[in-house]
Amino acid sequence: MTGPSEETAGEKQSDQAQEPAALYSEERTDSAPHPGTGPYDAQPTQVVPTPADKPAGGYQPLPQPGGYQPAYDHNLPPLQPPAESGFNGYQPAPQGGYQPVATAAPAAAAAALPQPADELATAHLVKQQKRTPQSGWRKAVYLGSGKLINPGESPADARRRELIARVNQPLRGCYKIAMLSLKGGVGKTTTTTTLGATFASLRGDRVVAVDANPDRGTLSQKIAIETTATVRHLLRDADKITRYSDVRSYTSQGSSRLEILASEQDPAVSEAFSETDYRRTVNLLEHFYNIVLTDCGTGLMHSAMKGVLDVADALVVVSSGSVDGARSASATLDWLEAHGYGDLVKRSVVVINSVRPKGSSVDLDKLTAHFGAKVRAVCRIPFDAHLEEGAEIELERLAGDTRLSLLELAATVADGFGGQQYR
Repeated sequence: MTGPSEETAGEKQSDQAQEPAALYSEERTDSAPHPGTGPYDAQPTQVVPTPADKPAGGYQPLPQPGGYQPAYDHNLPPLQPPAESGFNGYQPAPQGGYQPVATAAPAAAAAALPQPADELATAHLVKQQKRTPQSGWRKAVYLGSGKLINPGESPADARRRELIARVNQPLRGCYKIAMLSLKGGVGKTTTTTTLGATFASLRGDRVVAVDANPDRGTLSQKIAIETTATVRHLLRDADKITRYSDVRSYTSQGSSRLEILASEQDPAVSEAFSETDYRRTVNLLEHFYNIVLTDCGTGLMHSAMKGVLDVADALVVVSSGSVDGARSASATLDWLEAHGYGDLVKRSVVVINSVRPKGSSVDLDKLTAHFGAKVRAVCRIPFDAHLEEGAEIELERLAGDTRLSLLELAATVADGFGGQQYR
């Protein structure tokens, strides 16, 4: 005798078995609603029978993404695949019945959809104001109207702001820049000072320039001298230096916040400044400074040069706008490539420095194109009367074009911060 519970179970099983048959049956009336783009797009005319040699029942994974299909028993209803599978209806399965159709990956599909705006973003909540003009007639109108009329910043101001943002790119660790030239009198030491001063005046981290010239370098003469200590004294007391204030007693600092570590002024002593000495100096300085510029000598074969090139993250080669200066700079790059520093050359920046007040007949555009084929970038520095003095350098006394060119140079060098090789 069959009990009520068994009859109920039998009825439920019978209903489950009959429901798919009605869905997949070829019997339908014209009045039945067409599924359209619903989950049952394909319209089969008959149910493919289960192969006799295969067991019926259950589900098996599809060969492609999209959920599962019935395993041989086609009276089983198809499983609804999870939402993340990209479900897009069903199609006939090779073994009979139906299988879900997968669409593109949901992450890619979601990325293609317009994203909702952040309702709490500052740009969404706060009315954006015009930037205050910094120069020209716009600034005169702004100040003359009692700051009531704001014509906005000029293209030049926008350009300067963009360059400053590049100069202030994030920097991890210590970035070491070698300043190099085979020919004297092209403004290498001056470029070292002005580039370092530009970085120090705009960035919040510490910047130091090291004089590695064995021939009584003049880097210390570019800012007001605060101490007579030299790199030799720093190495002598290296074991006693544990904090920034200890290092600071060996450097001189200018108005731009650039610090300079002077070289030994006695040529007989400075000649003994070896590769090991330079490496010890940089290893000590990189614990306290974010940018270290090295003002190298004019010779590529002196003892410290190998250490300078081996630890450098970037190289700035300085050339004058003359033919002989350009040839010396080009020979410097060729020598570096021939001696295993090809990667450093590709990361280099060439500076064409105008050391004469009047324009020469040399085509600077052709010089720029020549160096541009060898290095990462080429920058030009115009002649400036303040730099020609050869005395202490103050950025405030430079002409506007010169300061803008130095800003472009600093931004170009800073573009290499992301590709730094940390040691």
